[in-house]
Amino acid sequence: MYHCIKCGSPITSTIHVMGFQCEKCGCKIFYKERVSTKKILQAE
Repeated sequence: MYHCIKCGSPITSTIHVMGFQCEKCGCKIFYKERVSTKKILQAE
C-alpha cells in the first residue's frame, strides 16, 4: 500500500499511471508502507 508523503493519506488507485497525484493534496510523491518483521535465515 502506498501513502502520500505530504498528507499521509493512503492511495486507493493504481500507482502505475503516468501523472498520478494524491486526491487530497495534489502531491506527486509517495512511499510504500513496509512491514517491520524479523527474517530468520539458516546459515549453511
